[in-house]
Amino acid sequence: MNAKVWLVGAGPGDPELLTLKAVKALNQAEIVMIDDLVNPAVLEHCPNARVVSVGKRGGCRSTPQAFIHRLMLRYARQGKCVVRLKGGDPCIFGRGSEEADWLGAHGIEVELVNGITAGLAGATNCSIPLTLRGVARGVTLVTAHTQDDSSLNWQALAQSGTTLVVYMGVAKLADIRDGLLAGGMSGEMPVAMIENASLPAQRECRSQLGAMQEDATAFALKSPAILVIGEVARTSAQNSMPQLLHA
Repeated sequence: MNAKVWLVGAGPGDPELLTLKAVKALNQAEIVMIDDLVNPAVLEHCPNARVVSVGKRGGCRSTPQAFIHRLMLRYARQGKCVVRLKGGDPCIFGRGSEEADWLGAHGIEVELVNGITAGLAGATNCSIPLTLRGVARGVTLVTAHTQDDSSLNWQALAQSGTTLVVYMGVAKLADIRDGLLAGGMSGEMPVAMIENASLPAQRECRSQLGAMQEDATAFALKSPAILVIGEVARTSAQNSMPQLLHA
């Protein structure tokens, strides 16, 4: 594993959701570059590694991406086994492909290791199937936070017939609501807002599209959180909507 960088998904937070391949990479790592949203409990699998924090989180002070690139390159050229440990999956809003391409262009071998993404884990923990025969024939993963602050094609998303899983959307609930409503989605479409997916502190707020901003405010929803928007979010909901459910 010399002169190689492993881009590893640490999963959504629950250390038991770490894959065996991720554990293998961590066991052999000499350098572990860890993101903010990675549960420190997973570091028990790399007790002899040097851990370097390179956190990147919206709304907070972040480590510049160019610096992360250079640091991975430096350690790899020293012949170190480097693990870049990312929350969730490295290729789902995790810049895994960007980092792999950059390292490859500089002659460094890269291996990507999948992790369970928060949208899947959070929905499952709330008994919500992201696809359901006769209800949702697909799932669309989107981020509400774009690098150039451009708007998503809300009309296409509203009419896709798929479950929408929105990442990084807590600060843009009004924009998400307005865009989907303008695109033709019903204001009564069920929504599940899931905070701290898979962790003991996970909470969920069930609502409807038209009311989700107000309900999120009443619930004091905080990042990190994902939104599940679609008929599947009605699953396991009880009584009338909206309701506030605590895990």
